[in-house]
Amino acid sequence: MTLTTFVMPLGYHRNSWRRPGSRAEEVPGLDYLTDIAQMAEAAKLDALFFGDVVHATSTMRGDTMMNGFYEPMTTLAALAARTSRIGLIGTMSTSLNEPYNVARQLASLDHLSNGRAGWNIVTSADGFQNFGMENTPPPEDRYRRAAEFVNVVQALWDSWSDDAVIADRESGHWLDTDRLRPIDFVGEHFAVAGPLNMPRPPQGHPVLVQAGSSGPGMALGTSVADAIYTAQPDYDRALEFYASCKRMVSEAGRDPNLVRVLPGIVPVVAETQREADAIARELSSFLDVEQGRMQISGDLGVDLSELELDLPIPDASFSQIGSLSSRQAIYRRKSVEQGLTLRELIFDRARSTGHMWIAGTPATVADRMQQWFESRACDGFNLNAPFNPEGFARICDLLVPELQARGLFREEYEERTLRGHLGLARNDLRFAGTRSEQTPEVLR
Repeated sequence: MTLTTFVMPLGYHRNSWRRPGSRAEEVPGLDYLTDIAQMAEAAKLDALFFGDVVHATSTMRGDTMMNGFYEPMTTLAALAARTSRIGLIGTMSTSLNEPYNVARQLASLDHLSNGRAGWNIVTSADGFQNFGMENTPPPEDRYRRAAEFVNVVQALWDSWSDDAVIADRESGHWLDTDRLRPIDFVGEHFAVAGPLNMPRPPQGHPVLVQAGSSGPGMALGTSVADAIYTAQPDYDRALEFYASCKRMVSEAGRDPNLVRVLPGIVPVVAETQREADAIARELSSFLDVEQGRMQISGDLGVDLSELELDLPIPDASFSQIGSLSSRQAIYRRKSVEQGLTLRELIFDRARSTGHMWIAGTPATVADRMQQWFESRACDGFNLNAPFNPEGFARICDLLVPELQARGLFREEYEERTLRGHLGLARNDLRFAGTRSEQTPEVLR
């Protein structure tokens, strides 16, 4: 299995920070985060993953989970110095950044970490007013920009030959400038001259991850990503999603065996089922139902203030939204098809946000993960600790050893780079000569 962890220092379960021992007072400091990162590395996980938002919309609704308390690139650079083997995946939006800056930041992180950087590619649906834009562009525009954005970033990484740095003390040349090339990219959204102003990343290309299960999201992810994060709470739908992803990867001319599909899982792990259930009940007791109502209203962009808590959200409310995001589609299935009341949906969202939720012993949780993995519903999981730090410690100290004992996960790191952990080759690149001979393959 591939196993990464979504780092949420305040816990994935809403309001789990209220639990004694949460170290909530230390957020957004570095020492607490370092303890989580080093715990993950001791468990030999493939990577730490940091999501990101660049607005305070959810924070103003009282949501302490989906926030930007830790800016990914600066945070991962700090953690690079406090870890040595675990991968470092950070989110940066293609909607609210520029390719040159992103290429440079990721190349820098890859150098500082000796080849452990990864980029979670997202488009943004909110926050545009913080960047001088009045409205959110339509999804099709955002995804066209994203595809072009990735193309430019990869070309910039390839604008230096691997052997460009010669450090020739006798001649006084640190760099052979014949082994750099402009990219002279001109597209629908960007015009970028290049080359990058730093050497090619140690991995060649840092690992690319994409999070999104909508049609445009799947098209982007299957065309460029090395790993695809997804919310798949239902086993049968996970099987369908996995098969669709692999087919689309193949249709894009890529090897489907080299692209990891990683659904999220939120495991409450304990020595006994009774203890796991008791922890789950305790976590639910911290929830503010009216705050949860406001959060779901915000997720959907629909006013639910007058809806009775013990009634499902009517289908008419979803029809107001227009094109549903993949997460909104999950809310609709649970409300309209499964009949969950608003109250039940609030509690479901609080614990899982559309991911698979399970409370049980290490063996019980491992059984579920093994079933999904061996039946080709996934290639591994993105682990979401329901509460921190103890909930994550239980995952690392109880669940991971169970998976190791079954031969489903490594006991030691065998590689030093994130590409190595995922079994991905490095695309070596050496060039010299005239400008006409140096056209980046990615732009042909």
